[in-house]
Amino acid sequence: MSDTIAGEKVVIPVTGMTCAACQGRVQRTLQKTPGVVDATVNLMMGNATVQYDPSAVSPEALVATIAKTGYGAELPRPDANAFDEQAARDAAQEAEFRELRAKALVSGAVGVVAMVASMPLMAAGDHAHGVVADPFMRWAMQALTPALRGALPWLYAVPASVLSWTLLVLTLGVMAWAGRHFYTRAWAAFRHHAADMNTLVAVGTGAAFLYSVVATVAPGVFTRAGLAPDVYYEAVVIIIALILTGNAFEARAKRRTSQALRALASLQPPTARVARPTPEGGTAEVDLPVEAVRAGDVVLVRPGERVPVDGEVLEGTSAVDESMLTGESRPVEKAVGDRVIGGTINRTGAFRYRATTLGADSVLAQVVKLMRDAQGSRAPIQALADRISAVFVPVVLVIAIAAFTTWFVAAHATGTPPGAAAVRAFAAAVAVLIIACPCAMGLAVPTAVMVATGRGAELGVLIKGGEALQRAGDVTTVVLDKTGTVTEGRPTVTDVVVVGASSVERRASSSAEAIPSTLDARRSPLAADDLLRLVASLETMSEHPLADAVVRAARERGLPLAVPEAFASDTGRGVTGAVEGRGLAVGNGALMRAWGVDPAPLAADAERLAGEARTPVYVAVDGALAGLVAVADPIKAGAPEAVARLRAMGLDVVMLTGDDRRTAEAVARAAGIDRVVAEVLPDGKVAEVRRLQEGGRVVAMVGDGVNDAPALAQADVGIAVGGGTDVAVEAADVALMRGELAGVARAIGLSRRTMRTMKQNLFWAFVYNVVGIPVAAGVLYPAFGLLLSPILASAAMAFSSVSVVSNSLRLRRARV
Repeated sequence: MSDTIAGEKVVIPVTGMTCAACQGRVQRTLQKTPGVVDATVNLMMGNATVQYDPSAVSPEALVATIAKTGYGAELPRPDANAFDEQAARDAAQEAEFRELRAKALVSGAVGVVAMVASMPLMAAGDHAHGVVADPFMRWAMQALTPALRGALPWLYAVPASVLSWTLLVLTLGVMAWAGRHFYTRAWAAFRHHAADMNTLVAVGTGAAFLYSVVATVAPGVFTRAGLAPDVYYEAVVIIIALILTGNAFEARAKRRTSQALRALASLQPPTARVARPTPEGGTAEVDLPVEAVRAGDVVLVRPGERVPVDGEVLEGTSAVDESMLTGESRPVEKAVGDRVIGGTINRTGAFRYRATTLGADSVLAQVVKLMRDAQGSRAPIQALADRISAVFVPVVLVIAIAAFTTWFVAAHATGTPPGAAAVRAFAAAVAVLIIACPCAMGLAVPTAVMVATGRGAELGVLIKGGEALQRAGDVTTVVLDKTGTVTEGRPTVTDVVVVGASSVERRASSSAEAIPSTLDARRSPLAADDLLRLVASLETMSEHPLADAVVRAARERGLPLAVPEAFASDTGRGVTGAVEGRGLAVGNGALMRAWGVDPAPLAADAERLAGEARTPVYVAVDGALAGLVAVADPIKAGAPEAVARLRAMGLDVVMLTGDDRRTAEAVARAAGIDRVVAEVLPDGKVAEVRRLQEGGRVVAMVGDGVNDAPALAQADVGIAVGGGTDVAVEAADVALMRGELAGVARAIGLSRRTMRTMKQNLFWAFVYNVVGIPVAAGVLYPAFGLLLSPILASAAMAFSSVSVVSNSLRLRRARV
């Protein structure tokens, strides 16, 4: 995992980007700006994510920098949350699709009219325009002319000049309205000494249009040179119509890529039923906009309703469907004290709860923000497309000029009249310009990232960006923490052993489930209950899961707990302190030895308990060994199956824990894990991950605790298990909304599937241009007599992007 980049971050919406060249230009400009630490521009999301030094550059200056490249930019509203941003993006995408669809339909209809009106002009003479320059129009003329003469005889009686002027007006209208953005953006790029997809379209269609205008307004210029005054209006209109049609399909497909994010953002209900005080001193239930709910408000939820905001249940029980957030199909039982999440569905009973985290701090808002950030990030593989797109358009312009020159010289050398040679060369150059669009390259990676992160969210796997998504597919070794990852993370006291006992009393522990539990109380001057009470009193100051188990066991037995006079935590070994004037040390054998206490008298008991997958915790009182407390943490349901699946995927699985070796090995055996590294401190976990990396392994670390955070950060991919601490989730690259290990296999499987899709997209995007440009230039003509019509070139270009987006959309149905 890379180090966190210093500075502040701002996400700036950018408008006007249409291809990889646009994206690359904005990104390179931002990265060269003084004060910018890092910049990522996403064509799909239409935004720039900039990490910057606020002492060197301001967000307003960054917006001005983007504007200087010829694209629109504005700062987001400071009060906008993830829901507002998603709603604005959805509205913008819908408006873009509707506009493109309308322009495509109108220009397509005009294109059909222009093609029909051009037939009499082509049939008027055996001109180079109809015979050589455009094979598609030649085929259309041969196929349609007989039918048109019979259906529209009057059309062939209209003077050629009238038809030409009519076509000029129609074409100019389409260019000025439907195709206007191609020319304005191309001009803006030119003014900033750059070129992009709009440049190619504008130069290709503009050249054909200007050629036709001269032929219409001053046909004598051509006739004096021995050329036929042919016009290409129909080609210009149809090219624009086809490109817009492809853009419309592309816009529609892009909307589908963020379907999962849109579904999440729509989960929050608009209103909440809140108990508010009345002037008479009582309370009344009122329906309020969800934005008006305040922390501490009591909210009522009835069966079938969505939970409006996050909170904690005060009264009632129910089963809540959390599947949209966790992927878990079974409803989760909720009772007093349990946490509920805004946007989930209450299935059965009614309950009241206290609102806690609201607005941008809510779980749903955080998930939506996390997904938006992930979808706006870049996968490292995108760098390949960026390097190519940086030089792509200038190279295409050079190839178009070379194609024109080669065709003209070759045709002239074979005795072809200069006019026909020029027309043929002109058609080849236009075809090269039109077919060579870098849109597909710009969409190949970000579309896959968007769909994959959305699919991951549906499966309860939140992937924090394109880099993490790509890296997860390269993982060779999965390192699992034990407590809370392989096991339930809610340990239960099973045994209390006191030094010097002469008899044994066995009683079943009420809360242990997965491991058969006993409670041993060996009669001695310090009774088992006294030992447990002292240890539990000290552990009330600790947040460790084992401490919680001890305190819970003491309270279940009704033992009165005292307030410790002193407390200290010895990370990785245990705790020490004083209770009721007695000095206590509670922890592993290393802690006992550090305090000069010999754990040997209880070593056999500790060995036996550890072999039963129970964690023995030694207790020293006033400098002498007093006993031990055994705690068991049952293995999670499904853990053995998840480990088996990881191994079937060709991954090595290692369990890494600070727990006792015998206990760790017993848990590992039950889970199907062969390799165990036990009794390591947090820095030891980091060292083990680093050791694996130095051995050439790509490591995924899976954990849920504070002590796992350093190892999560060190690993190539950090995976935080659902229910984990905020520190662990923050340090991880992937967050599992459920606590199941199966999510690890899903994350890695999804990454592998996504990488295959990205490579397929890039392959076809590159192959399309590698094959299409030479064909458009005419390399097949000498051997096969084949030429590519500019119209067919525009159709191929328009749908190349659609094919890439459609391939990415297959990830929505990925089964991982």
